[in-house]
Amino acid sequence: MHIDPLVSSLINLLNMTRLAALVLAYFFLALALIGVILPGLPTVPFLLLTAWFSAKGSKRLHRWLYAHPQLGKLLIDWEQQGAISRSSKVIAILLLIFSWVIMYMRLDNIWLLTGIAVLFVSIMVFLISRPEPH
Repeated sequence: MHIDPLVSSLINLLNMTRLAALVLAYFFLALALIGVILPGLPTVPFLLLTAWFSAKGSKRLHRWLYAHPQLGKLLIDWEQQGAISRSSKVIAILLLIFSWVIMYMRLDNIWLLTGIAVLFVSIMVFLISRPEPH
């Protein structure tokens, strides 16, 4: 059986894209799980990235994420309602404040601290503006 070189190249590209998506899915999953324990590292954004990349790289990982008792609910609430639970909002906002205070005590650059404060406040406003799941 003869495969056209263009078709062969496209198949190789798709396989490489799938592999890259799979690697990124596991990378972001690792960051999300570390974020569960480590203050200052967010969990939900990395979990959303994991879900997106796993949909392109591994149907098995994607199904596992959505079937997971804790992680699946966060993903389903976000996907169906654009919603974030109150407890997730509170934890995220407290961790942002805690992280900024640590940086305030350790950094001397007022411009950097101001930029980070603007970023963190923007994230807080976004979190607060999201509805809570029904």
